[in-house]
Amino acid sequence: MTTAPLEGSRRFHLGENLFRAVLFVAAVVVLVTMGAILIILFESGHVAFQKFGVAFIWLNQWDPVRDLYGAAPAIVGTLATSFLALVLAWPIGFGIAYVLTEICPRPLRGPVGVAVELLAAVPSIVYGMWGFFVLAPVMSTTVQPWLTEKLAFLPPVGEFYWFSGAPVGVGLFTASVVLAIMILPFIAAASRDVLQTTPQLLKEGGYAMGATRWEVLTGVVIPAVRGSLFGAVFLGLGRALGETMAVTFVIGNANRLPDSFYAPTASIASIVANEFPDADQGSLKLASLFALGFILFVVSFFVLALARLLLRQGRMA
Repeated sequence: MTTAPLEGSRRFHLGENLFRAVLFVAAVVVLVTMGAILIILFESGHVAFQKFGVAFIWLNQWDPVRDLYGAAPAIVGTLATSFLALVLAWPIGFGIAYVLTEICPRPLRGPVGVAVELLAAVPSIVYGMWGFFVLAPVMSTTVQPWLTEKLAFLPPVGEFYWFSGAPVGVGLFTASVVLAIMILPFIAAASRDVLQTTPQLLKEGGYAMGATRWEVLTGVVIPAVRGSLFGAVFLGLGRALGETMAVTFVIGNANRLPDSFYAPTASIASIVANEFPDADQGSLKLASLFALGFILFVVSFFVLALARLLLRQGRMA
């Protein structure tokens, strides 16, 4: 009389073990794929590291005629556009998240949230075309001259003169604005999820003591989820670091260090996109491009890993 239950139990355990095995294989495939990409990038770019050494990272040169290459302009351009995009996008993204969780009427939270998240579905090349044909002319005729007039008093930092130079429209600042729009839905969605994890009793306690909405936000909500909010910021940073087509359209594609926010420069992704078709097989130029890809992969991996770690700690807390 116990045969049927035993057979059902065996089938249950067999199915569960098979499911676990499939999930394990899937996880291993992801890890092997990432490791293979990392190894291929390093093996293909090790000639550049052998030629220039670790100094390849801070050499300020990109001269295919003399076969001299350095990653400094690309790294500076990548980090500058990404961090400036964060400065522009995070306050707006956090504001959207707070409105959706605390202020917006409940029937509108779903539609408004979906509308914000739909920005992430727009192809990057569309953002690039919009930035080049629409945003860049507005920047050159209106925004950049206004910023130059209002912020001309800022002292220079070395050879960097902040908001100065010819308002050509394309350059570091325009690329940062386009990136800010692109990472906005990621920051808003992650920040909204973080704010929703705040214990309701903490907020109700703050309101019960007579605190204003601003005081509850700054004194209760943010301290409770500070780590996870940083995770949302790093998630947006990881998205911005590797963007290619949109940045290529509007960054100016000049392989040199920028001397102002208006100056044309280049990012790692834009240099690879522009230079890769002209690189000969086995050449030092091709090895340098692979070396740039290796640097970008490592930086992006650690940034996204840190973002996931911060978000996970926030949920566990």
